[in-house]
Amino acid sequence: MEENKIIELARQIGTLIQQEDCYKKMEAARIASDEDAELQKLFNDFGETRTLLNEESMKKDRDTAKIYEYNTKMREMYDVIMNNEYMKAYNEAKAELDAVLNRVNAIINQSAQGEDPATTDYHESCHGNCASCGGC
Repeated sequence: MEENKIIELARQIGTLIQQEDCYKKMEAARIASDEDAELQKLFNDFGETRTLLNEESMKKDRDTAKIYEYNTKMREMYDVIMNNEYMKAYNEAKAELDAVLNRVNAIINQSAQGEDPATTDYHESCHGNCASCGGC
């Protein structure tokens, strides 16, 4: 019976997360990037080039010049993608949301290991696995 209450509270947390400004900013940037035809073409081109690279790399008689060309092209496309205004906005908002989620996860995990839920918190150096931790 208690499990149902925990799940219910998790769903409430999910609802609150979607009300956070960083979540809303991330969603707006995701939608804007989905609507950016040039960015979507870059994503498609990047995927196609990655497929060509993988195919060439798997060949017994692979062409190292083609592999170099594909790698170079992918790096260039990656730079353009990551410098797109919508991708920048998305990544910034996602980092903010990830910080919130890291904190929530740390509180839940540490509470499940006996820490006081009212005082435990996320620490930047914390990776969630307390087995090897010497304390923060």
